[in-house]
Amino acid sequence: MTGRPLSRRHTLKGAAGAAALTVASASGAPPAAASEGSGAEAAGAAKATVVLVHGAFADAASWNPVTERLQRQGHPVIAAANPLRGLTHDAAQVTARLAAVPGPVVLVGHSYGGAVITQAAAAAPNVKALVYIAAFVPDVGEVLGELAARFPGSQLDAALTPVPVPGPDGSTTIDLYIRPDRYHDVFAQDVARSTTRTLAAGQRPLSASAFTDRVGGAAWRTVPSWTLISTQDRGIVPALQRFQAARARSRTIEVPTSHLPMHSRPDAVAALIRSAARTVNP
Repeated sequence: MTGRPLSRRHTLKGAAGAAALTVASASGAPPAAASEGSGAEAAGAAKATVVLVHGAFADAASWNPVTERLQRQGHPVIAAANPLRGLTHDAAQVTARLAAVPGPVVLVGHSYGGAVITQAAAAAPNVKALVYIAAFVPDVGEVLGELAARFPGSQLDAALTPVPVPGPDGSTTIDLYIRPDRYHDVFAQDVARSTTRTLAAGQRPLSASAFTDRVGGAAWRTVPSWTLISTQDRGIVPALQRFQAARARSRTIEVPTSHLPMHSRPDAVAALIRSAARTVNP
């Protein structure tokens, strides 16, 4: 890893430039420095590749509103497939995908995808910035189920349906789905119901083993990170998000949104990713 740990003085809160980003993000509009046609972006400067990793109960299409905005700004974007088969397996798959990307990478994770990028980037030297969107940001040796239990209040567990499925070795494993009638209220209460009905119908299940796997690497210890905290989150509670962001010394913004800000506040998400990308020199 070539990144350096951030000091707490880099946290956005309290910094002069941060106020603009925080206000812009809270309103859903990108900050002035990231507006279309500005600075190096207008000059067509080469940009790092943005790799987006989705979380549980979703797929790569969950990033579509953000992908469209980044592409309009000229950013190369890959919305990677996250198998959702367990942390060790998923991180290895993402690491392999990153190895095929030429040049520097801004690696972005939503929800469970935050845990995946945390471990995957520890073995990917081309990752120069990490961005967490309403995400898990675990440390080495932690278990997601135990980490979530330290900060009670999530409505997710009660909304899950377990489905026994055959594993690769013939044994029975458990897949987890959000009940369709609970998807809107638990996952994305500020997104149109017509959209959440479609998302619920096409959700991909998470293997229950994801909540029991131990984290094998924590890239945020050496790679700079940015975090969007969703203050109305009913899946990963805001208190947990704040704890993780502080521990990682992440540059942080807070946005009044549900667990799915890529759909409810895509401008804020894209603006934060662009902020991270501007610090990376290809």
